[in-house]
Amino acid sequence: MTDTIPHHFEAPQKMHSYLTSPLPHLGAWTHYFVNAEIPVLACTAQALEELREKEDDVDANMLTPVIQADPLMSLKLIRLVATLRTPGVSTETESITSSLVLMGIAPFFRHFQAQMTLENWLSDQPRALQGLQKLLTRSERAGQFALGFAIHRGDTDATIIHQAAFLHDFAEMLMWIHAPTLAVDIQDAQDADSTLRSNTIQREILGIEINDLRQALMRLWHFPELLVNISDDRHAERANVKCVVLAEKLARHTAQGWNNAALPDDYADIAQLLNASLRVVPSFLHKIDHPILEATRLGMT
Repeated sequence: MTDTIPHHFEAPQKMHSYLTSPLPHLGAWTHYFVNAEIPVLACTAQALEELREKEDDVDANMLTPVIQADPLMSLKLIRLVATLRTPGVSTETESITSSLVLMGIAPFFRHFQAQMTLENWLSDQPRALQGLQKLLTRSERAGQFALGFAIHRGDTDATIIHQAAFLHDFAEMLMWIHAPTLAVDIQDAQDADSTLRSNTIQREILGIEINDLRQALMRLWHFPELLVNISDDRHAERANVKCVVLAEKLARHTAQGWNNAALPDDYADIAQLLNASLRVVPSFLHKIDHPILEATRLGMT
């Protein structure tokens, strides 16, 4: 994620300032982030510019894997497409591909000119860049776990469940980008006392819980209702929400390896969700986590 890209593939470097102290309340945080600039991964910026050079030959299926591999670019597209919808039109099954079809390829390239890269944006904040890169990796794994759960359950909303898990931590990503010193403070507090709950640390340092910021932004951006609902941890009794919650939790608990003390509880919850034998859950999860395994081939007995 730290690869450099040719200069002509990047947006000109802009001067920007970071938030260094918490804003007074959730409304202020939401107002700050609602139109905030979102840089993307350098590899995404390069891939988009290479596709731009042959725009007439590009279709949604060619763009989708580039965007879908980067939660920040995915967020930017979903945020924009939400403004193009006719009010009241159902968008429950909207995906990256259908978003591109709705928008059109030429308008996509017109709107998304050369992108500011995450690596340049945080070039003076190495700890924040490292923290965000770890979060991006965790989000990718959470998306794969959620997709694996949904496919095993035969859930018709598998695509949106994957998307919800992949984007679950986007508000935390924005915090790393725009308030890097505060995000580092949260990380340091968690490292100093692993028993502290994340929500407690966030309230102490930010004055809000990041999950509340996520939900507020999704609603303000008029995200598809199903995506908003599946992303709401407070409704974890629903199976589709539970897929996302357990996938995110598993990705977090295994970020440093598969020996976290919380994993037995995760395995038990996942076995219940999938109506599967507890003994086969670990091997099933390792298969999902294998980078070359196609999600559509997943199965468990």
